[in-house]
Amino acid sequence: MFLRRRALPLLACALPVAAAAQEARTIRVVVPYPPGGSNDIIARFFAEALREELGQAVIVENRAGANGNVGAESVARGVADGTALLLTAPSPLAINQSLHRSLPYDPARDFAPVALVASVPLVLMVNPALPARDVAGLVAHAKAQPGRLSFGSSGIGSTNHLAGEMFRAMAGIEMTHVPYRGAAPAMTDLVAGQIQVMFDNMPAVLPQVREGRVRALAVAGAARAAALPEVPTVAESGLPGFEAAAWFGLAAPAATPAATRQRLEAASRAVLARPAFRERLAGAGAEPGALFGEGFADFLVSERAKWGRVVRDSGATAD
Repeated sequence: MFLRRRALPLLACALPVAAAAQEARTIRVVVPYPPGGSNDIIARFFAEALREELGQAVIVENRAGANGNVGAESVARGVADGTALLLTAPSPLAINQSLHRSLPYDPARDFAPVALVASVPLVLMVNPALPARDVAGLVAHAKAQPGRLSFGSSGIGSTNHLAGEMFRAMAGIEMTHVPYRGAAPAMTDLVAGQIQVMFDNMPAVLPQVREGRVRALAVAGAARAAALPEVPTVAESGLPGFEAAAWFGLAAPAATPAATRQRLEAASRAVLARPAFRERLAGAGAEPGALFGEGFADFLVSERAKWGRVVRDSGATAD
């Protein structure tokens, strides 16, 4: 009887110790694309600030493949205790289900949206060897050499692929799509002249533009970007109505306990309110997000509908 009475306080003491140990575990922020691209850049900014906010080890893990599906599946099927999170561009959560007959995960059911971390405009750029100095020049060059130009992307169905398809259709030109396993290797080939044209997210584009390795012709947002104020929009360059942007969102496995999700959401709110974090985003040409939990979930519903229409109209498929 004495032994049983002693076990209860010992167990009670063990519970807060176990909870503290759980919080002390390393958080893995999975980026479903290779290092060096915009998703990776934003994730590393966020992971550093989250580490400071939580007082807990946070690392970025790149798990590329299948336009984000490999990394997304690893999180969806992994431990649901808040130590494995997905920080991704739109494809795994809002586009890929329209491209594939089936996915190894369900974007709507297998994830709990935590926060919209950042949004960025896409930039239309070319290799400097191309004679085009603006959108009109690119369209004229493409029409003079039908099918000779190649445009790269981070994979079939990525936002930069679909932006390229919209541009091709609206401009009435022929270009050959070259998909890569991430934006970073596509950028490498653009700089080297293996491909001539590409849309990509502002954070990855800015260093290349500033160093003269690529030439920015237009931004794909509704307005000019503060980071490249001298560069016009695609819409004001002769293709009215053209608009494409990307975002980066944080999600946890759906089975993650509510208390853990709330803790992550609160920490994300604090990170996005940090002046230093917002300055780093601005320096990369990105804007902080302002959607959390259910608000981010509602946003994903609208994004799936929007990109689903673009996929159908372009005829893109990954099967």
